[in-house]
Amino acid sequence: MHFCVQLEVRENGVWMPVVRYDTAHGFAHRDILDLTGKNVEKTPLFGMDYNDALTFAESDLKANWAFYKHLFEKGGES
Repeated sequence: MHFCVQLEVRENGVWMPVVRYDTAHGFAHRDILDLTGKNVEKTPLFGMDYNDALTFAESDLKANWAFYKHLFEKGGES
């Protein structure tokens, strides 16, 4: 089983990835991206199986999308 859940925003008419949860590289993790699509932060989701990580990812993006959008617009700096 593999998954990918991604938050995107529309900037100047183009959809851009902001935050992605996926199982690439053999483990569940979150990638926070900048305006260029470069990964600025990778956070492993240790202690969760893929089902729990997917549920967490969906909940996190629904609850925190505005924060992630703001972070993205600032250039990835917290």
